[in-house]
Amino acid sequence: MEIKHLLYFIEVTRTGSFTQAANQLYITQPAISRIIKSLETEMGVSLFIRSRKKLALTEAGRVLYKHAQVFDKQFQLLKAEMDNVKSLKKGHIRIGLPSIVNSFFFSQLIASFHKEYPEITFQLVEDGSKRIEEKVLDDKLDLGVVVVSGHHDLLDYYSFVKEELKLIVPPSHRFANKQMVSLAELKNEFFIMFNQDFSLRDRIIAACNNEGFEPSIISETSQLDFIQEMVASNLGITLLPESTSADLTADVRAINLSNPKIDWNLSVIWKNSERLSKVSKEFIRFAKEKLLKNDK
Repeated sequence: MEIKHLLYFIEVTRTGSFTQAANQLYITQPAISRIIKSLETEMGVSLFIRSRKKLALTEAGRVLYKHAQVFDKQFQLLKAEMDNVKSLKKGHIRIGLPSIVNSFFFSQLIASFHKEYPEITFQLVEDGSKRIEEKVLDDKLDLGVVVVSGHHDLLDYYSFVKEELKLIVPPSHRFANKQMVSLAELKNEFFIMFNQDFSLRDRIIAACNNEGFEPSIISETSQLDFIQEMVASNLGITLLPESTSADLTADVRAINLSNPKIDWNLSVIWKNSERLSKVSKEFIRFAKEKLLKNDK
């Protein structure tokens, strides 16, 4: 019994007509009639009650149809899984990364993925968390690395970095040699911030407001290098994630922040749609596996 013959039988049953089934399958009506007849001969039973009206299944036909549907479903799943394997040979992934994120880890992650799937290419787009989230929702990016601002019905995410913000000051600053500074002590400082596309900015402002003051923002930018240079030039202070602070030059100092500590949680996000490519799904699985190993 050939797979194709069972699929033809399903289509004849579904349409109730040899002619309509032939049209749907792009073969001739005599050809599909011969296929069904050979299937009946092979099975040793009649599958249809033939009349001038719509075809009807015999008892044997109903039994075969029930099992043929199960087989067809399994066959479609098999084809889908085989397509998954084949499609992972080539592909393209668009990932949004905030400029605040330490790129070294992601370079290693992408390099490891590329080693397993050498024909898959990457496009890395640098932007703020808010803009990255918008681009993922608009299908302009496949994945994004962001500070998750809250629950979103259209997005799934996987959190992988949980750390705190540190105070960054120039070496000549009055806090430069302190081990810890409270947020309230920054009330009269000038802040250098990432611009409004970055969730980090909102988090800092909200924390300051909770301490009873509005931060005085002297400058905003989307570039981490500019923020570091402006702090080093005594224009103001800033707050940055611990991992980012570790990569700064000796021109600035990183100091622990307390009362309150400000958490900074980073996540990979993607649109929870069935249209997410197989390549993107595999990268998410791969990234989770690598990140889990790093946590151990």
